[in-house]
Amino acid sequence: MTAAPASQTLSRGIRILEILADGPLSIDDLATRLEVHRSVAYRLLRTLEDHRLVARDAAGLAALGPRMAALAAGVAHDLQAEALPELTAVANDLGLTAFLAVLDGDEVITLTSVEPRHAVANVAQRPGTRHPVTVGAPGKAILAQLRDVEWPWVDAGLRAEVETVRERGYALSHDEVIPNLKSIAVPLPLRGARPAAIAVVHVASRVADAEVADRLQRSADVIRTALDG
Repeated sequence: MTAAPASQTLSRGIRILEILADGPLSIDDLATRLEVHRSVAYRLLRTLEDHRLVARDAAGLAALGPRMAALAAGVAHDLQAEALPELTAVANDLGLTAFLAVLDGDEVITLTSVEPRHAVANVAQRPGTRHPVTVGAPGKAILAQLRDVEWPWVDAGLRAEVETVRERGYALSHDEVIPNLKSIAVPLPLRGARPAAIAVVHVASRVADAEVADRLQRSADVIRTALDG
């Protein structure tokens, strides 16, 4: 049984930020997602607006505010700083959206992402996006860095997939997190830090999976060398 939060109000406020990481919503939609009355959702939203963590557009839709970007920049600052040039190079070399993800509890969260400069159409991967570690290529690349005893809840099928990632060096997923999207990820193990992965996400690519993985691995090596010395 999950313990009740020490502060229900704070917990709900944090939950609003997590929900809005997936995109703008109306107050009514937020209230539904939070399972609270509209007036409660409104008061929480106003408090977050006062701190510039949330902003509303002319249509009344709430979205993460500019202050969130400043706060996010301070999370794993060195990792993001070293990863950004490599993600930019990967995105422009392959014409695919590249991103950095880290383990957060039993979820994977995107820290930063880069869209290709000259692509006609590309997939957006917003920082703050999260999903269970048991789905998606970044999750599998992260699980491959953990000892089996650290994730005993995983079923035999996923365990076999993760073992394949360890042997092959990269993870694949399709239709697991978002319908019709494919992702390729490589592990980014760092000394004294949470397991991470760098990945690309796309609808279709002319580049073979193994070639994409090789390009990601070269960037992962650069980032790891810079941070681990």
